[in-house]
Amino acid sequence: MKGAEAEDRAARHLAGLGRAVVARNYRLPGGEIDLITREPDGTLVFTEVRQRAAGRFGSAAESVTPRKLALMHRAALAYLTRELGREDLPCRLEVLTIDGPADTGTLALIPLT
Repeated sequence: MKGAEAEDRAARHLAGLGRAVVARNYRLPGGEIDLITREPDGTLVFTEVRQRAAGRFGSAAESVTPRKLALMHRAALAYLTRELGREDLPCRLEVLTIDGPADTGTLALIPLT
């Protein structure tokens, strides 16, 4: 349930930035996108949500591995081609981190290139 609470807070935060939530927990074999949102200009944003209640094993951002980023990229391409029929739409990847409790921890958005 902890992950769902972090994703709920992340969805509310992104909606507060003016984005529309398009999908949550988009799954395919070998990958998942936690949140897919659309900005007012139409850009799709694929967001990985990471939360760490305590820092003894590192920060939430440090929990995102190169393998996770590769799987996220693959899942984003699959979404574009399977759900929208093309892969050349404006989009980007990002990680939303929460360090501390899901409801009150420090939230940060990390854009990925």
